Amino acid sequence: MSMRGLVIFLSIFFTVYGLVNLYIFIRGWQAIPQDSGFRTAFAIVFWAIALSFIVGRLVEGVSISILSDVLVWVGSFWIAAMLYFFLFVVVLDLLRAANHFLPFFPAFVATHRGQARLLTAAVATATVAVVLIAGHINALSPRITRLDLAIDKKPQDPRDFRIVAASDIHLGTIVGRRRLDSLVDTINSLNADVVVLPGDIVDEDLAPVIRQNLGESLKAIRSRFGVFAITGNHEYIGGAEQACDYLAAHRVVMLRDRAVKIGGVFLVGREDRSCTRYGVQRKALPEIMAGVDRSCPVVLLDHQPFHLEEGVGEHVDLQISGHTHHGQLWPINYIIQRVYEVGWGYRKFGTTNVFVGNGVGTWGPPVRVGNRPEILDIRLTLR
Repeated sequence: MSMRGLVIFLSIFFTVYGLVNLYIFIRGWQAIPQDSGFRTAFAIVFWAIALSFIVGRLVEGVSISILSDVLVWVGSFWIAAMLYFFLFVVVLDLLRAANHFLPFFPAFVATHRGQARLLTAAVATATVAVVLIAGHINALSPRITRLDLAIDKKPQDPRDFRIVAASDIHLGTIVGRRRLDSLVDTINSLNADVVVLPGDIVDEDLAPVIRQNLGESLKAIRSRFGVFAITGNHEYIGGAEQACDYLAAHRVVMLRDRAVKIGGVFLVGREDRSCTRYGVQRKALPEIMAGVDRSCPVVLLDHQPFHLEEGVGEHVDLQISGHTHHGQLWPINYIIQRVYEVGWGYRKFGTTNVFVGNGVGTWGPPVRVGNRPEILDIRLTLR
């Protein structure tokens, strides 16, 4: 990403982040009686939590420590809390505006305004806390999504072919050794012919991955033909070359704009589309597939599910993508459905099957609301 682009992105991010937090803070401040000494404590705690993610990532960039871990964890949860506090306050303000023109609030609200504000703040805090706890438990509980597909092709080895896909793991401070070991155990229980990791394996900074020696867990993945992966946007944010070198050193075969033939099936991996912002030119799909025998089944890995017509035009049999997390936090999934032709799940375009996975891990908040993390168990029947 160019320096100008980085400055614009950071300016927008910090402006939006700051304004949303300020809005929540003002409403929380107003809920506390003016003569209460709790206001000062509220201000200190609120801004310490609101800034913890940013400070934690800055500290993490200098030196990983218990302090950086605590700040990142607290700040990550706050990102989810911020969303739901914001929604709560927006809805409340809309109701207050409607009540101004057409009164419908109970008389208690008007006669005991201070108590009503405190009660509302307590309800909001309790509700958000419950959502975070339930969402965190949900994020730790991936499901196995099975997809059975019949491919009208007969390769030299016409046996059925089993693919296990785990996208968007986001290995790092939040998704560490325990969660990865559990994921590996689940993958191994599925007895795959091939395991694919369709991008965002690493959550930006590689240092926490190295510190926890997560590569050793990746080496424990078992399948008939091995583990293949592609880059995602987060590999590029943190440094794609270093991430790819680390993964390759731990038995993960990186498919960077190239195709390989395994067991009569062609596996095609694309560089993530964000690579152009980092000075890397992504090859066109026809160029990558120039040597691919179309009489064999063709499986395409492309992290971001944009321009699905490219795979359809090249007669790809199956495209596996990730990236979207299905929004991760409700109601962001509604935005995802507007942005992507397939924001999550399965669709078929002509003879091309497309599956966009929810992802296994999380970015930012270790919380999922309105969707579950998933491992894809895809069984191809070759006929």
